[in-house]
Amino acid sequence: MDKEGLENQIEETSKEQPKKRERTKIEKIIIDLVCGVAVGAGAILPGFSGGVLCVVLGMYPLIMELFSHPFKAFKKHWKIYMFIGIGWGIGFFAVSNVIKFMYARFEIFTIWTFVGMIFGNVPSLYKEAGKKGRSASSFISMAVAFIVMFAILFSVAMLPDLNITPNVWWYLFSGFMWGLSIIIPGLTSSSIMMSLGIYESFNAGLAGFKPIVIIPWVVGMILTAAALARLVEYIFKKHYSEAFHAVIGIVVSSTIMIFPIFHPYKLSDIFISAACVIIGFIVAYFLSNFKIEEQTEQETT
Repeated sequence: MDKEGLENQIEETSKEQPKKRERTKIEKIIIDLVCGVAVGAGAILPGFSGGVLCVVLGMYPLIMELFSHPFKAFKKHWKIYMFIGIGWGIGFFAVSNVIKFMYARFEIFTIWTFVGMIFGNVPSLYKEAGKKGRSASSFISMAVAFIVMFAILFSVAMLPDLNITPNVWWYLFSGFMWGLSIIIPGLTSSSIMMSLGIYESFNAGLAGFKPIVIIPWVVGMILTAAALARLVEYIFKKHYSEAFHAVIGIVVSSTIMIFPIFHPYKLSDIFISAACVIIGFIVAYFLSNFKIEEQTEQETT
């Protein structure tokens, strides 16, 4: 077969393949809201990282772009940011209370469900990481990131509980940690705050909308994220494959660290926990196509 005939055959074959249905505006809005709710609700829970949730939901590039080039990014994606923000507020201040109730009553099963949902997104993360190719350095980066993050989180878990008197400066520090947990997926600010003894007062301050807690927290979070976002963006542009594989290593490592393996399980608990992991994995796997990253090219007018 000559070259022209081969090109015609390829063209005819591509025409026969069904085109992917384009999402409606309502569907895009719902996805933005749901992703925002998920991040807002999950980020407040001990052991969970806001950065990990941003990665698995496809929000991470958008968040980095917002902190790196706020005016340009907001002008380009203002609709997405608006609905993510609304969803985040709903999740953080409303749905998080429901999750905290579930966490208090059914802690083990709630954690295993989250674990299943995070691992259910790993296949799509792996696919995204290989979008620009893979090399030996990609897997080395993933392994190193896994080991380093595991060592950091394990060290934090081994810290003795301290009795610090919470004040404005410690709430500012809490903001710094939240900013880091957004920029560095897998870093759990809540675990560090619990070790320092300021997590409970911080949560109470947020729930009570206390300015002495909220203002320094927001300032610290924005300053930290803005200061580091351009560096992270540069790394992803220059070393996309290595950087994204490192994120996968961090996500897996931080998820393993929240495994409730020391719980005194009954036989029924084991079966229920396994079911929670499976259900969480299946739901996340089939919903992994509904990510915000697919909407970044939508019109901004």
